[in-house]
Amino acid sequence: MILDLIEEIAEMALIVACLYLVLAAYVRHSRPGWSKPLGKRRLISLLLLILAVSAIKLSEDVLGGESGPIDKAILLFIHGHVPARLTGFFEVVTSAGSSWALFPLATGTSIALLWARRRFESLLVAASVISAALVIYLVKMAVGRARPALWDTEWYWGSSFPSGHTLAVAAFATAAALCVSRIRPASSTLALSLAVSWITLVGISRLVLGVHWPTDVLVAACIGAFLPLAINVVLEVRHP
Repeated sequence: MILDLIEEIAEMALIVACLYLVLAAYVRHSRPGWSKPLGKRRLISLLLLILAVSAIKLSEDVLGGESGPIDKAILLFIHGHVPARLTGFFEVVTSAGSSWALFPLATGTSIALLWARRRFESLLVAASVISAALVIYLVKMAVGRARPALWDTEWYWGSSFPSGHTLAVAAFATAAALCVSRIRPASSTLALSLAVSWITLVGISRLVLGVHWPTDVLVAACIGAFLPLAINVVLEVRHP
């Protein structure tokens, strides 16, 4: 199993490297005007490719049924080792990713940024959250994966794939971190750390509560982070 994992990681790394070289060649020959702005964002471009390839590979495993045994084993392990007294804490954490909590927060943030004449940042937050909501709805409708039924859990709308809570939080938290890095670069590391911590806690909470498979959460985190990063790059290239 370890050798298979190493082989898959090496394969994904090779795919990312090839895609990066192809993208660089395309920009250099077909879109020379993009070379300079994209050249300043090599790390973000590479991260986007890593997130995209990871999401696609994990999604293939889910749709092909290959992730089932590993998903079940991880979920049962978490259920057996997380103390029951922490369930209340994770219920509070997971509520931070619910639509009734997250969308008012995102709306307020976008309006506040617009009021402060930070139009770029306002558009980034709004576009990230709206696109995340569309992806959640469309993918859930298209995939229809059954939620875990390993123990009694709370009922949630829609299919298990992907985790809507995790994807929405990842989109908003990543967009917020990007906004902070633009407005106050000195606080970018702190903002990124808080964003990663929030996404991780919400993702773990979905597993502890038994309402999602691990691959649901991993794919959601990849897609949720990908959306604002991609939107940010597009906006910066078009409006440097």
